[in-house]
Amino acid sequence: MVSIKDISTRCGVSVATVSKALNNHKDISAATKENIIRIAKEMDYFPNSSARALKTNRTYNLGVLFVDEAQSGLTHEYFANVLDSFKQEAERKGYDITFISRHTGRMNMTYYEHSKYRGVDGVVIACIRFTDPQVAELINGELPVVTIDHVFDNRTAIVSDNVNGMKDLITYIYEMGHSKIAYIHGANSSVTQNRVGSFYKTLGELGITVPDEYVKSGIYHDPDTTAVLTKELLQLKDRPTCIVFSDDFSCIGGINAIKEAGLRIPEDISIAGYDGITLSQVLVPKLTTLKQDTGALGRIAAEKLIALIENPKAAIIEQVIIGGKVLPGNSVSNLKEGNDERKEGKDN
Repeated sequence: MVSIKDISTRCGVSVATVSKALNNHKDISAATKENIIRIAKEMDYFPNSSARALKTNRTYNLGVLFVDEAQSGLTHEYFANVLDSFKQEAERKGYDITFISRHTGRMNMTYYEHSKYRGVDGVVIACIRFTDPQVAELINGELPVVTIDHVFDNRTAIVSDNVNGMKDLITYIYEMGHSKIAYIHGANSSVTQNRVGSFYKTLGELGITVPDEYVKSGIYHDPDTTAVLTKELLQLKDRPTCIVFSDDFSCIGGINAIKEAGLRIPEDISIAGYDGITLSQVLVPKLTTLKQDTGALGRIAAEKLIALIENPKAAIIEQVIIGGKVLPGNSVSNLKEGNDERKEGKDN
């Protein structure tokens, strides 16, 4: 392996000068820098990350802790998009990423132990059981940590605006003439609590009382569970005119259950999702959903984590809220138009 010393011998300059050239320092001439870089390339020189870590006390490696309840991994499109955005920003700033787990070969270790074992400079935590004692160990350790969609008092959090997102989605459905709106939500978490609370609060402000049987507890990213709960809603004597699902992927289970019942979307019953993943916009009919800004969530999480690592004395614990927007789609029927047409027919 070619070393900086080898390059210095070839160029006839000091090791310090070679180091400055390779690290783009400004206190050497442009000609010297250009010559050193050219020769380094000719000699197939690559910087050694271990040597860099010894010198800077940093590995330029960020840990990613990502485990979802459905065990879907990176097939979970919403979080895959968030983490891809995180990865792009990290790479742009010179960092690699390592996934943190409880298992490394035959070794079992906690998330914190694995983070230390891999020598990461900081960790981002996304879609995890935040009440897990091992997560608490990592949160309370000395490593810089940023969370996505969960808030701890002592850590910076990047949070999708679930309260206003749900409010905007329910308001849109209401303005389409629906007052009998059901909700199949995901497993208990701060995200779920905010969405469910906003669901009830928004409908309450619109003067609508929600029957208990209209709200079902499901699992995020789980079409099978969603299908079972959808069938329960369809069997109600006074069934809803619109069902809101926990996420766009789970919505597939609801769609299948509705079709099996011989019903049409949106003519017989309307549906809406949450997330705004690509799949939602290629379904037929196109799904009405709340699109979350996955690009901003991942990018800002990386920015905040790297800032904590590179300038710890200026660290500020903050909560960054990222807004979303309603994608109207074609899965929510306009009941007001139907009422207006019937009214015109009576008048005539």
